[in-house]
Amino acid sequence: MESPMIRSIPIHQALVAAWEAACRVKGATVEIPSGFKFLIQPITLDGSGCMPDLVLQIDGTLLAPSKASTWPESSLFQWINFKYARNFTIQGTGIVDGQGSDWWNSSAHKRSEHTSDTKPTALRFYCSSDVTVRNIKIINSPQCHLKFDSSSWIKVNNITITSPDYSPNTDGIHLQNTQNVEIHHSTIGCGDDCVSIQTGCSNVHIHHIKCGPGHGISLGGLGKAGSVACVSNIIVNNILFQNTQSGVRIKTWPGGKGSVKNVSFSNIQVSNVGVPIVIDQNYCDNMKKHLCQNQIRGAVAISGVKYDNIIGNYSKEPIRLACSNDTPCTDVDLIDIQLKPTTGDPRSLRSDLCRNSYGKSKAPLLPSVIDYCLRRDGGQVKHIARSNEKMC
Repeated sequence: MESPMIRSIPIHQALVAAWEAACRVKGATVEIPSGFKFLIQPITLDGSGCMPDLVLQIDGTLLAPSKASTWPESSLFQWINFKYARNFTIQGTGIVDGQGSDWWNSSAHKRSEHTSDTKPTALRFYCSSDVTVRNIKIINSPQCHLKFDSSSWIKVNNITITSPDYSPNTDGIHLQNTQNVEIHHSTIGCGDDCVSIQTGCSNVHIHHIKCGPGHGISLGGLGKAGSVACVSNIIVNNILFQNTQSGVRIKTWPGGKGSVKNVSFSNIQVSNVGVPIVIDQNYCDNMKKHLCQNQIRGAVAISGVKYDNIIGNYSKEPIRLACSNDTPCTDVDLIDIQLKPTTGDPRSLRSDLCRNSYGKSKAPLLPSVIDYCLRRDGGQVKHIARSNEKMC
């Protein structure tokens, strides 16, 4: 017998009606009451005609359809989609549950050989501005948990994102073509990047985040299939990484164009992290190795990247600066890096994981071989970065 605390009746139309009514009133609130679980089909809420200061108060639990096979073909990209929202807040003590376990089996949602591998994002904002998301918990998304696309002036704080480390492609927060973002004082654990920053993002500040499990905080992958990628003015500080594959990472596909510039990683603590510091200009998804064949030339230019006060322990390598032969990394600073192996003696750096990066360092550096990751000067190669920046 179904629990009386679960509302199994569809509330799709009720939520749409409540949204449309609230849109007509400045400062209105749509409430999802505590003590109940609401099943909601994929939905798009349009904020283009709404009055300012609309609030969605989530104190209960929102449940996505649990079976991938019953998900509408027309709504595979997202579950709850907000478009053209302005001066809008999501808050509350409730839970947004994507019930994604059925999707994590790679074959579960394949309805035919022609079906794509697209999986829904739990919460997505498109072409929105002045948006705040705070205090809620987002769990078990089929894919990304919280996405901002082509948006600006975004604030995310005091939220919790949780899915198992074996849940594939479940980024915590995903940013693309989005500017002026602050993400802080939150806990994120998932099966992919805790925060993923993609092309078109600038003026992003991420601080006071606990990340793990997951793949760390990443810029990229950028420049896939020869595309132009532009990312700038990124600040990541006061972060704790625990049991993650990477710490702070920049990854670009071979053959890409554009630039990554003015990036700062500081006051980072790592505990049992695979590789705490990563720049990889030959990134290639395991499922798309064909895009990396034939030693494609060129890369997204990376310049002006600062690492300051990165401390803790690693399980694989302390650092990996694998930059392109054609487009080396320039103005990379390593300051106060103190990294120890979780067990045993410090391991020597593999030469193929420390190449073509130019910049300067400042002690203390542990292990000391980190200093050999950087070539000095780099003046003669800086023109490459400047040339790529002109594309952005």
